[in-house]
Amino acid sequence: MRIEDIQTKRYLLPLTHPMTDASHGVMTHFEVIMVALQTDSGQTGYGYTYTIGCGGAAIRTLIDNDLKSILLGADANCIEQIWQRMWRHLHYVGRGGLVCFAMSAVDIALWDLRGKRENLPLWKLLGGYAGEARAYAGGIDLQLGPDELVEQTRCNLEKGFRAIKIKVGREKLSEDVARVRAVRECIGPDMPLMVDANMRYSVEQAINAARKFREFDVYWFEEPTIPDDYKGMARIATEGGLPIAAGENLHTIYEFRHTIEDARIAFPEPDVSNIGGITNWMRVARLAYAHNLPVTSHGVHELHLHLLAAIPNASFLEVHSFGLERFMKNPPQLNDGIMQAPAAPGHGVEFDWERLQAQEI
Repeated sequence: MRIEDIQTKRYLLPLTHPMTDASHGVMTHFEVIMVALQTDSGQTGYGYTYTIGCGGAAIRTLIDNDLKSILLGADANCIEQIWQRMWRHLHYVGRGGLVCFAMSAVDIALWDLRGKRENLPLWKLLGGYAGEARAYAGGIDLQLGPDELVEQTRCNLEKGFRAIKIKVGREKLSEDVARVRAVRECIGPDMPLMVDANMRYSVEQAINAARKFREFDVYWFEEPTIPDDYKGMARIATEGGLPIAAGENLHTIYEFRHTIEDARIAFPEPDVSNIGGITNWMRVARLAYAHNLPVTSHGVHELHLHLLAAIPNASFLEVHSFGLERFMKNPPQLNDGIMQAPAAPGHGVEFDWERLQAQEI
């Protein structure tokens, strides 16, 4: 099964409302870069990545100008071989960043093709462990005060979520403490509550914040500081006394090795859309398994649902406040905190192409 043609599209999708975190400020749109791989067997595989509003044109250019030439004519069955070719081809300008975003879209399309060829959903193709994943509501809500957070949380509970995450990282730690307290009181003592600082704090600030948040039985403290400070992250975990989640800004398995072994994180968090796709995501999952750690996810929950459902060491599935549901015909459904993985071959995502086309740039 040879790759005969490669088409790319770029979409600028409006959020339902402005969303805020401690690193990126106010966000109003996100980009989706779509790749369609057509083969000589007549099948098409779809892969995609996303940005929070910038960089998408560069990702599309990398695919069109630099990857397309080594993909055309390649055997789509040889996913590992193609992954290594892409990695080596762009290694000098890559080893992460935009290159891994571009590789992710291609790799996801290749796995979609394999699932369609073998008539299996990805979660079965990749291991078939559970067929479902526990989901949490991932709020992008730093702008919300305690009362607004409680209202948002109640809405998420009504939708069926049984775990909640909020953003922290305001100028005054006392405001974050008040916000965490309000949500904990809303959901009660037993439901998992996560907090996400989006790299906002210095190490000392993060240690202080973690100690304050401990009172509210926080399930994990996500990205308390920059991901490159492995020793600092280890100090936060040890001295702050909360489990640490991190990984959405890591793009290689080598970074994850250091984060697991040196930074002492408790919840590795690879993102299939920016780590080089499904091939590399599964490597990280196996690395975590070897260290007896559970894996969580970041964004694109319709894809991560397959991956977490496939492995024995899955933690929670993040369901972002923004996602592609409005542009899908068959978004995954939540029932009492659980999402069932789909049965359709490949990733099974059915896009509303007419609606997407209206946002093409």
